[in-house]
Amino acid sequence: MTTNASFVGSIPQVYDRHLGPVIFEPYARDLARRVETKPGLCVLETACGTGIVTRRLLQKLPADAHLVSTDLNGAMIAHARSMTPADARLEWREADAQQLPFPDASFDALVCQFGLMFFPDRLAGLREARRVLRRGGQLLFNVWDALAANDFGRIAHETITSYFPKDPPQFYLTPFGWHDTRDVRATVERAGFGGIAIETVECDAVSESAHSFATGLVRGNPVETMILERGADPQPILAAVERKLSEAWGSAPCRGKMRAHVLSAKA
Repeated sequence: MTTNASFVGSIPQVYDRHLGPVIFEPYARDLARRVETKPGLCVLETACGTGIVTRRLLQKLPADAHLVSTDLNGAMIAHARSMTPADARLEWREADAQQLPFPDASFDALVCQFGLMFFPDRLAGLREARRVLRRGGQLLFNVWDALAANDFGRIAHETITSYFPKDPPQFYLTPFGWHDTRDVRATVERAGFGGIAIETVECDAVSESAHSFATGLVRGNPVETMILERGADPQPILAAVERKLSEAWGSAPCRGKMRAHVLSAKA
């Protein structure tokens, strides 16, 4: 597991509390509503994180559906399980989306929220998705648009890196690094999918405060680990991110726009 994808320690709790409702819930609602339901639907979720999409899917899926929610990070799954009411339709599995432990043609749909950007080999991950989907199965995933279209990420990245004249943490270039829709489409095509559609979706990001949002942006992902590895104190950096967010989006509430690309395709 690379450092960029290492969501361990206290990160899952901070991520879920300070980032989940602000930037992930709006897109989780959007993604879940796009799932094509039918009796006996079998759905695989990869990179499920703290279960934000999982819980939205359970609200959408029929009573006889089966949902397998997976993540590479055991700590994220443990937190997701603790935050999700028991449901007979739901199964949790720790799994690498690039080497899925499921037979061919096992699922009717595969859903992945903001996960593919972290795959070391996106094509391999998409080929695995194609393998485990039944013929005509639905692929649904989203990726962030560029930092220039997402001020919260740009502010966090520019502020954090400004503290490190040498070897600055580059975490934010990963989640916001796969935004060229032509490349996204071409990669999905190479993996064997058809019927590809990409929609750019803008949502409101609303946090209770700039402090809460800054806490998530600094302590709710692996950038905090990168800061500590460089011998720096995250607290002054967090305070600087808070100031910049307050200037751009207000202090309480902290409100702005965010943008992502949503892709659907057929196996």
